Amino acid sequence: MGAKGWAGGILKFLMFQSVYLPQSQEDFDFFYFVVQWPGAYCDTKSSCCYPTSGKPAADFGIHGLWPNYNSSSWPSNCDPDSKFDRSQIEDLLSSMKKNWPTLSCPSNEGFKFWKHEWEKHGTCAESVMDQHEYFEAALKLKDKANLLQTLTNAEINPDDGFYDLKKITKAIKDGIGFTPGLQCNKDRERNDQLYQIYICVDTSGTEFIECPVLPKGGKCPSKLQFAKF
Repeated sequence: MGAKGWAGGILKFLMFQSVYLPQSQEDFDFFYFVVQWPGAYCDTKSSCCYPTSGKPAADFGIHGLWPNYNSSSWPSNCDPDSKFDRSQIEDLLSSMKKNWPTLSCPSNEGFKFWKHEWEKHGTCAESVMDQHEYFEAALKLKDKANLLQTLTNAEINPDDGFYDLKKITKAIKDGIGFTPGLQCNKDRERNDQLYQIYICVDTSGTEFIECPVLPKGGKCPSKLQFAKF
């Protein structure tokens, strides 16, 4: 093969590689911002433990900010070398304990929970935000959504009452401008109860968007309970 043919072959090979190389795990399409209702978390057979700081406020707590693909799959544990570093979020800790409390047992401060969220999900967003920015973005999204106020304004209260799924969905959509995903679990009496709310967020981690795909698990019936806490 002449030099020209050899160069052409190399060019074709490189073009093939650029097309078929696997996509980086850090390339994702949107975030799920997920909050959970503590009353529903605790009112199950497995129960819960309050953080060492005491019983959290009766408000939605952050579960996580999760990179996701439009295909319904998601990246996880993208950078094993990027470890959770408490020192990077010292200025956020008081807000984290209030807005992102742990309810797992045994009772603890929350660092194990936050470590898990960063290493499983946050490391897959390092192309757009560092560790401090990741946790701060989630805290800002919770304030922006203001979900408990939105629901109570629509006379949907955490009073163990049963509410229409459509009414809950509409109240949240009216409040944030976009359709949420709702997830239910079952209490000790096997009643379906509002457990988690999924809101989709753009890849900057700042703006709510319409969900490209909604979560499939934990489907809610047409009427569901909003548990006391």
